[in-house]
Amino acid sequence: MSDDAPVLLAEDIGPVRRLTMNRERAVNALNGELVAAISDAIAAASADDGVSVVILRGAGRAFCAGYDLNEDAGAGPLDAKHWYEELKNSTAKMLEIWDCPKPVIASVHSYCLAGGTDLMLACDLAVAADDAFFGYVDVRFGSGVVSMFLPWVVGVRAAKELLFTGEDRITADQALRLGLVNRVVPRDELDAATLALAEEIAKNEPFVIQTTKRAVNRALDVAGFRQALEANTELDSLIETADLPARAEFRSITKEQGLKKAIEWRDARFRATP
Repeated sequence: MSDDAPVLLAEDIGPVRRLTMNRERAVNALNGELVAAISDAIAAASADDGVSVVILRGAGRAFCAGYDLNEDAGAGPLDAKHWYEELKNSTAKMLEIWDCPKPVIASVHSYCLAGGTDLMLACDLAVAADDAFFGYVDVRFGSGVVSMFLPWVVGVRAAKELLFTGEDRITADQALRLGLVNRVVPRDELDAATLALAEEIAKNEPFVIQTTKRAVNRALDVAGFRQALEANTELDSLIETADLPARAEFRSITKEQGLKKAIEWRDARFRATP
């Protein structure tokens, strides 16, 4: 991938618009440019009467490794106001996918971690390859969850276990049992299986599908979904501004030695061999 390649690719396959995150070298980590591109693409698909279903996938070796931690480290410490605005904006961008009138299907392979899991959960459905891994590793370096979709999808007990442990190796089969994803297929069948599901949905009357999506989403709104996301934004601002030793060390290693070394440091306490 060249440095001037678009960070998001779009193609129409009949009534299905397929969006491909294209930051291969960064494992499709969510930086400002990619988040903005997804936002624009979702808005365009929403307004296009020729589009019935949207697919979101990742180019290269993974779906999405989460928010770009290099970008985070480069920004340095932010005060509470800046963190609140940053987190509020990030969740708003995820909600644009949630609120897209057209069904959005995540097509997931390999790593789908932290903000990548948020992104997948913001979609209506998810098809996973059998090589996919999920999880929220944020707690392991003193960070919080940006968009708290997880308990609304898998339930409170499963969500607490995933978030408290920072486990980032939830397999595709485990994800299916938890309700994180709808289907698991062999890796080489992922694109075809996701497209087949999208085309099956697209056979139905678009107005009925879109109105049904609104009805399901509204049921969660009545239960307090959006208020809960707002509360998480406020509480996560406290976490991000707490200046915890683990977060400071992680940022320091990222800036001085690179993200790979920081991740090695982060995981050493959990995966050290006897």
